[in-house]
Amino acid sequence: MALPNIFTTEISHELIQSINSLQKDSQPLWGKMSVAQMLAHCCVTYEMVYEEKHPKPNFFLKFFLKSFVKNYRDWE
Repeated sequence: MALPNIFTTEISHELIQSINSLQKDSQPLWGKMSVAQMLAHCCVTYEMVYEEKHPKPNFFLKFFLKSFVKNYRDWE
């Protein structure tokens, strides 16, 4: 199943609407995270790119991730 392109206007509006409809007591549709935990989890990627809040992966971790991702794509 292909993931939708989040950079299209239609999909980005759907995502924004979904995020705006969240309440602190919203129940997860899948997984176990609360709304606060999920939003914090989603912010980590932003923080890694735009802030110096999280340490960058070292050489070994970069190598491992690149190898894993490359091999994972070969399975499809």
